[in-house]
Amino acid sequence: MSAADPASPRVLFVGGLGRSGSTLLELLLAQSADVCAVGEVVHLWERALGADERCGCGERFTACPFWRQVGDQAFGGWAAVDRDDVLALKDRVDRTRHIPRLAKEALPPEQLADVRRYADLYTRIYRAALSVTGARVVVDSSKHASLAFALRWAEGLDLRVLHLVRDSRAVAYSWGKQVRRPEVVDGEDFMPTFSPFEVSKLWTAQNAAFHLLASRAKVLRLRYEDFTADPAGTVGRVRDFAGLPDDPAALRILSGADDTGAAPAPAAPFRAHSVAGNPLRFSGGPLTVRRDEAWRDRLPRRSRAVVSLATLPLRVRYGYLGQRGSDESVERA
Repeated sequence: MSAADPASPRVLFVGGLGRSGSTLLELLLAQSADVCAVGEVVHLWERALGADERCGCGERFTACPFWRQVGDQAFGGWAAVDRDDVLALKDRVDRTRHIPRLAKEALPPEQLADVRRYADLYTRIYRAALSVTGARVVVDSSKHASLAFALRWAEGLDLRVLHLVRDSRAVAYSWGKQVRRPEVVDGEDFMPTFSPFEVSKLWTAQNAAFHLLASRAKVLRLRYEDFTADPAGTVGRVRDFAGLPDDPAALRILSGADDTGAAPAPAAPFRAHSVAGNPLRFSGGPLTVRRDEAWRDRLPRRSRAVVSLATLPLRVRYGYLGQRGSDESVERA
């Protein structure tokens, strides 16, 4: 199978609010040789270049052979990247408040130059990742709607957006838990936590933004609850959307029985060279995906009421109203 045309890299951008299962989906997709999963590239400038955090492979960013090669091909080495300039550019372009402007059909020349220069940074990384791995599609699970809107202005980029949705109440419960960040090398750090009301605002804003983007780019919406119910079918559907043939081998990381009823030993997963994301990306063993509705018992009644009311319109649209929605749990097999 030939690699994609590096002059026009194809990226599957996973969008939505965090704690919606993007890391698990990315990990499954990464098991196929024609997919290169790079994690949340939006955080590369601060967490990788700035803090030298661990790649999903376990190495520090600066010690990871994959990212060294990507930096060499994309920029002539990461030392050539002016991180302060990139962060200033990011602030001018990649913020939720800029989405109404990025959604327009045309931009003033100065703004367009900024947006395209910012998008070109990512396009270079995607192109280099494809060249280094020989893959056909790059998966970027950055999730931020503002970055997806910026990428639609990129020149020479085949952008396909997977809008990943999860029940807002399950998301609120997850964001209330304290989760350690194992990628931090020096000291200890934790992912941020948000109140139910804050999660409701973020959930609504991000998902509404991807509805807007669907009229301007290739967007496929996927409920994570449907993913957990049918991992194999979902992976096949996503691969088709990304322009890739079905690959049953992508599911070797999952434990389960084969056609004979025997329970084979799942293959050890390929640990993707991911920047940022859920701690699951550091998993070294096979995974089991199962339904878990713990939020129904553990999310306080008042919090549940706040989230239910604040996110009602989109919950109705996504089919969560009146259904026994699901949470996901991923365990080592």
